[in-house]
Parts: sequence; structure tokens; C-alpha cells
Amino acid sequence: MPHGDIETFHQDDRWHNRVEGTTEVFGSHDRKEDAVAEGRDRARDLKVEHIIRNLDGTIGERSTHGHDPRDIRG
Repeated sequence: MPHGDIETFHQDDRWHNRVEGTTEVFGSHDRKEDAVAEGRDRARDLKVEHIIRNLDGTIGERSTHGHDPRDIRG
């Protein structure tokens, strides 16, 4: 599995998780909370960002679980 950021998003009346930039879904849930928990755990395991999208597809929240490439402190 690629080590890109993890994305939680809504599609077809369900919440899903995938590695950002891919189409393969690794988890689907009825409740957003369940999808977010799964996505967060995967992001922690891979030490990448977790991006949570709103219903309209915009980014609602993002959190870093590893090296933050935007962190100028190194």
C-alpha cells in the first residue's frame, strides 16, 4: 500500500477511507465517527496526515501523525 495521506470522505451515502490519490477504499462506514476513527488509526500507523472531508468535499479537518513536511523546525 502506498504511504500517502489518509483521506476520510463521504460518497454514496457512506463514509469511506482511502490513501489520498488512489481509488481503493479500505473502509466504509454508516457513521462518520467510525470512519474518522479508522482513518486516524491508519494515519497513526503509517505516520502520515489524516484529512477529513466535509459532505461537500472540502477539507474540514486535518491532523498530522508523523513528520509534517510544512514544519520548518525540521
